[in-house]
Amino acid sequence: MAQDPSEVGAKRLEDDQDKSAEQLRAEIEDTREELGDTVEALAAKTDVKTRARDKADELKRGALAKKDELVSKAKQASPVGDRDGNGNAAAQSPAGTTAAGGNGGGLGSRVEQLKSTARQNPVPTAALAAFVGGVAFGRLITRRQ
Repeated sequence: MAQDPSEVGAKRLEDDQDKSAEQLRAEIEDTREELGDTVEALAAKTDVKTRARDKADELKRGALAKKDELVSKAKQASPVGDRDGNGNAAAQSPAGTTAAGGNGGGLGSRVEQLKSTARQNPVPTAALAAFVGGVAFGRLITRRQ
């Protein structure tokens, strides 16, 4: 059963008259705070530039996590015979000496090992290359803006 609108308004006025000035001021302050929070939330939603930056940061974090995952998979997929006693990949030089043993291996043997790993695992290598290219492309675009 609907009430008469004039009666509802009259009850509201009577309730407001029963309140003290301090109570009314407190209600007004609460309403202002709620309104301010609402305005801040709406402003954050309409700030496209900040939202785009937040989304880009989120995507960068996801891409870095994916890169780490791919690098980990690539390391795990390296040949088992090329492991030293600690389970680490030992770089082999063309002469068969390991860089870990210090028999003249060094950077050249590490490069050869990376080449052979890339040949044996083309998909993770391509994914890593695509990631690096994407990061470089993203940095170029953000610098121009």
